[in-house]
Amino acid sequence: MRRDEFAEMRAFLEVAKQRSFTKAAARMGVTTSALSHTIKALEARLGVRVLARTTRDVAPTAAGERLRAGIEPHFAAIAAQVEALGDVSEQVSGHVRIVCTDDSVDTVFRPVLPGFLRDHPGVKVELMVDNGLSNIVESQFDAGVRFGESVAKDMVAVRIGPDVTYCIVGSPAYFSHRTAPTTPQDLVEHDCINYRLPTAGSVYAWELQDEGRDFSVKVEGQLILNNTGPVVQAALDGLGLAYVPRELVKGHLEAGTLRDVLLRWCPTFQGYHLYYPSRRHHSPAFSAFVEALRYREG
Repeated sequence: MRRDEFAEMRAFLEVAKQRSFTKAAARMGVTTSALSHTIKALEARLGVRVLARTTRDVAPTAAGERLRAGIEPHFAAIAAQVEALGDVSEQVSGHVRIVCTDDSVDTVFRPVLPGFLRDHPGVKVELMVDNGLSNIVESQFDAGVRFGESVAKDMVAVRIGPDVTYCIVGSPAYFSHRTAPTTPQDLVEHDCINYRLPTAGSVYAWELQDEGRDFSVKVEGQLILNNTGPVVQAALDGLGLAYVPRELVKGHLEAGTLRDVLLRWCPTFQGYHLYYPSRRHHSPAFSAFVEALRYREG
């Protein structure tokens, strides 16, 4: 492949990723007009349009999607091999991009990051909080974080945390004028802080269990949020009952600023797993980060 052909393919991938000539040009350090000229040269050489342009968006055509699917893995492999050259030296370096849930930042990543970043000064770690379960391949993340039950079978899954038990909590201020629920049916009499699922757009039904039987309860309340952190804070403020990971509120339970109820009905899920495609070439920086996160019992 000639140098100009390689440059055209790289330019096409960047525009397809950014969905914008302006953003892609800024990422590549060229002018928008120069980038547009490069794409036109590519389309003229191929004899087919690879990008559909409108006044509001730029997106690959059917032919463009086919081209992208064919060449993107090769460019990713080249980037990984170039980055892997750093392995020749004693210091690992590189950029690791992970998409994760907001509560996993506190429970999984915070305990690991200080030591990892200290031991690997050449590595940059980017954590993108997105509770919507983004497609890590399309969004070009190195990996994502989900509960074990939610990881697709075609992905490599590495456990990075213990099993997660959920709990229903409220503040002393809330319980000062409410009788604590003793059965799930009692929740209909309570203000519950709801959580809207970013992916489906629906309000999450609390998942409970009874002697091995799983069931869901749709709760009602005046407040709906879409991140776990604000849900915990709302519970602390006495605005209602919250359904959250126990580890996230462990300190509040011990301090008495939150109280848990309906313990026997609260379920435990497989712990958080880091997941990524098996076919992807990984940099030494990513491999080192995975090993640092890997959950080891005891």
